[in-house]
Amino acid sequence: MNKTQLVNCIQAKLGEDATKKCADAALSAVLGAIADAVKGGEKVQLIGFGTFEMKTRPERTGRNPQTGKEMTIPASSTLAFKPSSTFKTVIKPKKKSCTKKSCKKK
Repeated sequence: MNKTQLVNCIQAKLGEDATKKCADAALSAVLGAIADAVKGGEKVQLIGFGTFEMKTRPERTGRNPQTGKEMTIPASSTLAFKPSSTFKTVIKPKKKSCTKKSCKKK
């Protein structure tokens, strides 16, 4: 799904009175607010969806794969997203266990 399709989906969920421009503005506002908060060092937690936060990686020693020579990899920051357990179950529902004798291991 791309942004245009997402805007169309939001418009459909908002109802007949909503326009594509309104749905696009709402999506942009939400994404902008999340980006600004995470950029400012805040953790954004959306209950039932997940958590966005910046994580820092410390400086470490690695090896150049071509030469095998040791090198220092500088510290860096990266965006992390951890989905909530509710979101995980929506995406990948738990498998039902079989209670029949033929399913059980001997």
